[in-house]
Amino acid sequence: MDIMDEANLKTKVFDSLSVPTLILKPNKIIVDANARFLERFRVSKAQVVGKTCHDFFYHLREPCPHETCALARTLEDRQGHSAVKIVATGEGEEKWDNRVFSPIVDETGEVRYVVECIHDMTPVKTLERELSDAREFTQKIILSSTCAMIAADRKGRILMMNPAAEELTGYSLKEARGKVTAEDLYPPGEAKKVMKILRDERIGGKGKLNCTRISMVNARGEDVPVELSAAIIYEGDKEVGTMSVFNDLREKLQHEKQMEQMLLRIARAEKMASLGQLAAGVAHEINNPLTGIIFFSKLVLDTLEKDDPRRENLAAIFEDAKRCGKIVTNLLAYSRQANPGTEVLHIHTLLEHSLNLIRDRKAFMHIRVVKELSREMMLIRGDRDQLSQVIVNLVMNALDAMDRRGTLTLRTFRDKSAKKACLEVSDTGGGIPADKLSVIFDPFFTTKKPGKGTGLGLSTAQKIVTENGGNIRVKETGRSGTTFLVEFPLFVTADEDHAGRCEPS
Repeated sequence: MDIMDEANLKTKVFDSLSVPTLILKPNKIIVDANARFLERFRVSKAQVVGKTCHDFFYHLREPCPHETCALARTLEDRQGHSAVKIVATGEGEEKWDNRVFSPIVDETGEVRYVVECIHDMTPVKTLERELSDAREFTQKIILSSTCAMIAADRKGRILMMNPAAEELTGYSLKEARGKVTAEDLYPPGEAKKVMKILRDERIGGKGKLNCTRISMVNARGEDVPVELSAAIIYEGDKEVGTMSVFNDLREKLQHEKQMEQMLLRIARAEKMASLGQLAAGVAHEINNPLTGIIFFSKLVLDTLEKDDPRRENLAAIFEDAKRCGKIVTNLLAYSRQANPGTEVLHIHTLLEHSLNLIRDRKAFMHIRVVKELSREMMLIRGDRDQLSQVIVNLVMNALDAMDRRGTLTLRTFRDKSAKKACLEVSDTGGGIPADKLSVIFDPFFTTKKPGKGTGLGLSTAQKIVTENGGNIRVKETGRSGTTFLVEFPLFVTADEDHAGRCEPS
């Protein structure tokens, strides 16, 4: 092969290289460029050969800084080096080039030429950037999510927690990584049950757990109701970790409970309205003939001698008729729709007035009455007669609960934060059964023996208290007794209101 053929072969080999390639002298002047280079940069060989690399690529008169120039390092240590460079195309796009410099040395070891191969890294760098952007976007979603997200490895060690998870669990990510496992976030045995379900293909598919209500345990040891969605992370068929998403159900359950209570109150109100109408109708229908029975039985009784054999039966008729009359009176009181009066009352004065209304003093023979009355001013606004009826009813119920033997405690106090005046009536009876607590304020419900109560006392008391802007409930009950709590909005005088506003915060 002659010299010409050899030169042509070298040129063909050089042009056949699949990557853009340059040959440079040690002084950084380009002496040749292959066809792939000319095609990539859309130039002719005359526009490249004879120029320095920094002039062609960057339009600079001075060489690139030594610390960033891979060509300078190649000339210095006579070894191959590479550098990734960003190049702007004519269309304004960015291209990423990995420039690999390989020295060509002579027999003395001096660098005669440097081969620069340019590998287009743009697809790889674009993919890296897209992956980085996607990772960053995913991270932002996780961090900003209101759902608590926790990732753990196959041994349960916490790897990731978002801020919502830190708030829900009470652990910071740093604390969780050091001393908490995924199993610690569940009640005993619950984590194993969750993993068993996750591995069961019949439930949501293998490695998946759809929304399930469970409890988790926070850093304070409290059980927190949550909705859990979870998945096992696989590499091939191998389990490498878990990802769990928790939704805190406390607020939702509270709303559900409030809604349920509201629906019950609505149903109760409708029931009470119907019963009130029925009670009023029944009372009016039987009141007239009942009045006649009472009047004429009493009239006949007054005319009979004390030893008359008819007197006992007639007295029974008279007493039963009077009891029916009391029932009618209670029915009318229960069904009454009149607006209560609005006078200002001191709760202590109201209490003493109510106790004086109880004419059966024998009822207190074996009762120790304890009064724990607050020294604070407690004014309320309401109907004195109606509220006295409530207190009398609660006191008589307390006496009956103790079989007229025990301690009756009357306690008053002022709830400043809620701005309420409170009255407690406590007995030392046997308490109210738990299954009866929800119905004690229902009309006609009574625990007393037949003939001893109408079942309208507490329902009437609740109706009166509500109409007067207050609230009545069972504060506590048990074997040692029961306490009823009655609350009324405090009536605040102008002077008290001004003083309250002037108090330093």
